[in-house]
Amino acid sequence: MPAPSLIPDPIPDPTPDRRSRPLLRLDAAWRLGPRPVGLFLWHRAAMALGVPAARLRNPTAIEGPILPPTAPPAPPLPEGEAARLLRAAAALPEAPDWHGPFDPTAPAIGMDLFRPGDVRPVWERHRFADVLLLAQGARIDPAGGHLARAEALLHGWAAANPAFRGPAWACGQEAALRALTLALILALLDADRGPPKGGRALLGLLSRRIAATPAYAAAQDNNHAISEPAGSFACALLLGDQPGAALAGRRLAAAVARLVAPDGGFAQVSAGYARLALDTLSVAEWLRRRHGAPPFPAPLPARAAALAAWLHRVVAADGTGPALGVEDGSALADLGLHGPADARGSVERAARLFADASSGAMDDAGAAWLGLPCPAARLDRPARWVAAGTMGWRAGGATALLRTGPLRFRPAQSDLLHLTLRDGATTVLRDGGTGSYNPPSPGWWPGWWDAIAGAAAHNAPVFDGQDPMPRAGRFLLARWPRLGPLPDGAWRRDSTGNSHDRRLVVDGRCWMIEDLLSGPFRQVALHWRLCPGDWRLTDDGVAGPAATLRVTADAPLSLRLAGGWESPAYGALRPVPLLVVTAAAPVSRIVTAVMLPPAGRQEDAPDAA
Repeated sequence: MPAPSLIPDPIPDPTPDRRSRPLLRLDAAWRLGPRPVGLFLWHRAAMALGVPAARLRNPTAIEGPILPPTAPPAPPLPEGEAARLLRAAAALPEAPDWHGPFDPTAPAIGMDLFRPGDVRPVWERHRFADVLLLAQGARIDPAGGHLARAEALLHGWAAANPAFRGPAWACGQEAALRALTLALILALLDADRGPPKGGRALLGLLSRRIAATPAYAAAQDNNHAISEPAGSFACALLLGDQPGAALAGRRLAAAVARLVAPDGGFAQVSAGYARLALDTLSVAEWLRRRHGAPPFPAPLPARAAALAAWLHRVVAADGTGPALGVEDGSALADLGLHGPADARGSVERAARLFADASSGAMDDAGAAWLGLPCPAARLDRPARWVAAGTMGWRAGGATALLRTGPLRFRPAQSDLLHLTLRDGATTVLRDGGTGSYNPPSPGWWPGWWDAIAGAAAHNAPVFDGQDPMPRAGRFLLARWPRLGPLPDGAWRRDSTGNSHDRRLVVDGRCWMIEDLLSGPFRQVALHWRLCPGDWRLTDDGVAGPAATLRVTADAPLSLRLAGGWESPAYGALRPVPLLVVTAAAPVSRIVTAVMLPPAGRQEDAPDAA
């Protein structure tokens, strides 16, 4: 049999007929419900009336020092950690590119954040991660000039980004994340109970920016609704505004109660965004304890503990998580320099703060910086678990994650009933990742993003080549299917009447995936996204170094080994092999057996994700 071509097909432009967009948006609005739609309309009305811009008039000048003149000694750190941090601090750029393609003088409110380019990498530079690293360096090496560099970097940032102008001030969540990091920096330098004049001024400006667009944050039903009250809480706490801190704490608890389920399922079904929410809550809780503020109202502590347990279950031993849904590579308050691909530090400090347990990272440097003792209890990794939006299995050294329902909050990708299977460091069956929120592609919305976010880009059946959730906007999908649980999987029904039930059975190192299909479809295509490697098409599937797949059905099948796309990190795109299984109606049952090599003998894929 000749070797198949694994060059991916050109990425299509999925732009629908412009005439269909209003109907799709109405459908999406109906499914979102009155609360987020009403809040968004409130925000749009406020923008039209100029209310946010009016709230940001006459900004206070940042005068005087932002940081204290000296730093306390560093806490005891794991072996080699101090040298690693100092090397990273020495490698920081002297002059960051703060603005990219965006106008630093444009009014921040109402700024076009898409036409010039992708604003997400620009925002990352404004989150003060470099200042945090320099503050750590100052505590490790007081004579190294790190504190002076940090002060100069903050004043340089303030000069290059005048208050409420340019991309740095365009988003309330970015102001909140910046406020949380600044508050953490001041606390690590023991200056949070009486911040210097410049620090107080900057915290006040950040607080004003967060407060300018509250309805927008709440309408998102995602990390915005958590990050922004947490940022307001940090600002009020350090500025001595006890009533303001109490109000922000109540809003934060209400957001967590809405967005985090009791079982740890998060509104954004994404390991990356679950990590960002945990990091946000951990910083807020640590600051609260340090300042002796009243505890956050229930159910925040219990929900944060459940979210930490969920993230612990889905990340691997090396800290990498599944490419589930979307994420932007955030690593807020990364005191251990784990980076966006390693969530162990985030899980560990959240487990210690909210669950009085350890995730197993007993020598985590971030926990050492925060002075968090290591509890004796450990978070567990059960063989089976269910949470809002996901279902998990663990057996024979491998783990499986099924994207389920219910769809209470807007989905980010058309990934319903997508299955990820990971064996050790190798993700055998994988998701396409995020790509970019604003990639360099023609079309009203990005074709290359849809190529890794649409139904055909996930490990699930696609009926008649049609995505069950057409895109109604850059971040909005319409016609959400109905979903429900099964004892060993889940089911979905789309708006055309097509149904899909997916069940999993695991026996040692063999994973059986049964897909039951019904409805008016004419043809179905099942995609299995494979890890990079030397895959060979067989009569009934594929064989490779990571696994052997055998596919059977109650109707004739057509198999081909093709090329697809995946995003290994935010803003990156690369080819990936995939097995495409097609069948014509009346096919009703397809069974895929994934046979993993004996434990300890599998070959790792070139990338661990």
